[in-house]
Amino acid sequence: MNQIASLLSALAMGLITTSANAAEPVDVELVLAVDVSLSMSPDELEIQRKGYAAALTDPQVLKAVADGVNGRIAVTYFEWAGTSSQHVVVPWTILATAEDAKAIAAKLSSAIPNSARRTSISAALSFANDLFAESSFQGMKRVVDISGDGPNNQGAPIQEIRDTLIGQGITINGLPLMTSGGYSSFYDVKNLDRYYSDCVIGGPGAFMVPVNEWEQFPDAIRRKLVLELAEKPTEVPIVRVVAEPLSDCMIGEKMWRNRGWGTDMR
Repeated sequence: MNQIASLLSALAMGLITTSANAAEPVDVELVLAVDVSLSMSPDELEIQRKGYAAALTDPQVLKAVADGVNGRIAVTYFEWAGTSSQHVVVPWTILATAEDAKAIAAKLSSAIPNSARRTSISAALSFANDLFAESSFQGMKRVVDISGDGPNNQGAPIQEIRDTLIGQGITINGLPLMTSGGYSSFYDVKNLDRYYSDCVIGGPGAFMVPVNEWEQFPDAIRRKLVLELAEKPTEVPIVRVVAEPLSDCMIGEKMWRNRGWGTDMR
């Protein structure tokens, strides 16, 4: 009798544990990874925060969320710079309603973003991968949306980390910031959109949306989110120039290695 009771108790505990550990289904697990390296001015950092807040509360984005199979997504937002600089501003949060979006936007407005040295896209992608591992959600697709205004110049080679995420079925979409104004940097590259195309983005349906002026930023974020949330994107705003050679994916590291004394340390 005691054996039967013990067996029933074990089964019950197993069912409870399984239920507690069950991942909540969502249409997309979306990681928003935002560059805050020192090449970004305080005004530009604020533009980014406000742009994401506006996009997440935009009716078109909310409609894209509602049109999904589950009608909800899970989103997290973090800011990054060098290898040891990643700061989660919005932890994993369900986005299903306008109220959810307003709550996320409030978190983005509650603290002033802080910039930090260096640019490690590879460390940011590794951090994003860790966030997926910690997620309590089960997305039909997993997407990293990464913005940045320069090439990788610290940490592991970008292609190595990118390929690791792609191998896990994760899509990496890019938002190269090719803007004028703000702080200029010795480590800027001319064709950052091409660098993102060749070295950063990848995975199922990967695309990028270049931003040439800060005035374009809010609309670019909105369009990008709508595309990322669509079951079958109808637009892929990326141009690959076949006649040109592929980008040097180690250009940022080489520029840093060849820097001279007295140059900036961004």
